[in-house]
Amino acid sequence: MRHFDLCVIGSGAAGQRAAIQAAKLGKSVAVVEARSVVGGAAVNTGTIPSKALREAILNIGGTPGTSPTTAEFAAAAKRATMANLWSTCARVIRAEIEMVRTHFASNGVSLIQGRGQFKDTHTIEVCGEHITEVIHADYLLIAVGTKPAKPTNIPFDEIDIITSDELLHLKALPHSMIVVGGGVIGTEYASMLAALGVKVTLIEGRPRLLDFVDSEIIEAFQYHLRQKGVTLRLGEKVVSIKHVDCPPGARSDNQIMAEALLESGKHLRADCLLYCIGRHGATEGLNLDAAGLSADDRGRIKVNESYQTQVEHIYAAGDVIGFPALASTSMEQGRLAACHMFGQRCDLMENLLPYGIYALPEISMVGWTEEKLTQDGIPYEAGIAQYKETARGQLLGDDIGMLKMLIHQESHALLGVHIIGTNATELVHIGQAAIAFKGTAEYFVNTVFNYPTLAECYKVAALNGLNKLRNV
Repeated sequence: MRHFDLCVIGSGAAGQRAAIQAAKLGKSVAVVEARSVVGGAAVNTGTIPSKALREAILNIGGTPGTSPTTAEFAAAAKRATMANLWSTCARVIRAEIEMVRTHFASNGVSLIQGRGQFKDTHTIEVCGEHITEVIHADYLLIAVGTKPAKPTNIPFDEIDIITSDELLHLKALPHSMIVVGGGVIGTEYASMLAALGVKVTLIEGRPRLLDFVDSEIIEAFQYHLRQKGVTLRLGEKVVSIKHVDCPPGARSDNQIMAEALLESGKHLRADCLLYCIGRHGATEGLNLDAAGLSADDRGRIKVNESYQTQVEHIYAAGDVIGFPALASTSMEQGRLAACHMFGQRCDLMENLLPYGIYALPEISMVGWTEEKLTQDGIPYEAGIAQYKETARGQLLGDDIGMLKMLIHQESHALLGVHIIGTNATELVHIGQAAIAFKGTAEYFVNTVFNYPTLAECYKVAALNGLNKLRNV
């Protein structure tokens, strides 16, 4: 039996950061990983593959960094195959896996391959391909992440009815696809596939997509999806999903099609159906009972503000603890958990977590939304800048991009930033820093931005907002 100061179960975003942070504090650390490769879902099936696919799509469209037009994709989509798109993704994934391994090695983190399960509150049994090993640790961190929900009443087959884990392994692009679920994963993949010429129908039970995002941004996004040929079925619920024979004369690549029956009575059919409703914590097989722990009906583990479970020396972080379930927040949660274990003070600016949706076009936000400010009775004004108002926006050919700045009516403090368009997820961090340091709209008016850049949108939006406030 080997002993460590910390044993981390899972090498995804949260596990990596926790392990390296603890190692930096001079602690002995072991990471237990069930897969044959490190990186967790973020590197192997989720964040990195989906973003690599997005960049591959943009590159074949001939306009990397922005959203190609329908005309630009007309020829490119014909030569696009899942094989050549996947080859680009695979290269990026391999590089990320190697980077994680390098970081573990350079920080003296022991990587143990095998499926870990609790024997008691301090002991993990690791069952590898050829050997079983027992690990004892003073502290433990559960960072096993999540996997796509797969309801038993849906006949998943990894070909015609799939989850996001199987999407990148399709042998060919389908002619048509039904995407069930208008959350982050569903909207990202729906927009990417539509850009490749796939006939996409997106079904969402709520009246709009991504209901946590600013409504004006989502209105623009939904308009753009429809312009790209995506059929939106909003406020619709799926009653059943099944396989059906392809009717004679139908334009389909398969003899078998997927059918979704909606509560409204509509029957929708497509070559492939992508199910994107919910994810479950990958806690099965951990034998949580032996550690005095339990997971809820979605496999999630409850923690306090320091990421401690009900057993104080066992922590959990990342997607397995639920919302917001982002790679960026998971990384920070892992780091904070490790710091708390070993008495190292650090703080998380919870109100300033940025959100990034890597759809086509890109969406990002930080701070308050208009809906939340109105609900809480906080007086504000919105300053708007269209990308096409800036020289950089014109150079990029991005005529749909927009930056919205929410400004307090009295103090002129920046309260929130919401962006749709090229490099939105990069641009949002300027606003994030300004909010953290209690910046005002006047800062953006009085500062100088490189020309031509998209960052100029901040100056345009600030001027727009302050001009409105002069009339208040």
